[in-house]
Amino acid sequence: MLMPYRRYADFEGRSRRLEYWMFTLFSFLVAMVALAVMVAGGINFGSPEAGMPGPLFYVGLLFLVVWGLGSIIPSIALQVRRFHDQDRSGWLCLFGFIPYVGGLIVLVFMCLPGTSGSNRHGPDPKQPGDASVFS
Repeated sequence: MLMPYRRYADFEGRSRRLEYWMFTLFSFLVAMVALAVMVAGGINFGSPEAGMPGPLFYVGLLFLVVWGLGSIIPSIALQVRRFHDQDRSGWLCLFGFIPYVGGLIVLVFMCLPGTSGSNRHGPDPKQPGDASVFS
């Protein structure tokens, strides 16, 4: 789940589907915790400013914004490495900017398996003898 943070801005090499989906799950869980804190802080019964959220709301919001900004580069790098695992160009990440269908196109590519064995972007990350892939 934390491997993309160790390879923060590494746009070279390959990454497995498991790494991508575990990072996605981790991102979802962190966002849900931050949103729960925001909802808990947004309830402010019995005060004169009943419409204003409490300070816990802003703590959750600040955490979500800082974490989101800190995760942009690792998530893009992970997408590029997933495209490299399929022996495709990392520039295919730009499909995500196409309105309505771009995210779906990238999602389909992220679900496809990588090529077996080495390709032009490096050795197969599924082979256990290649410990240098994740260092």
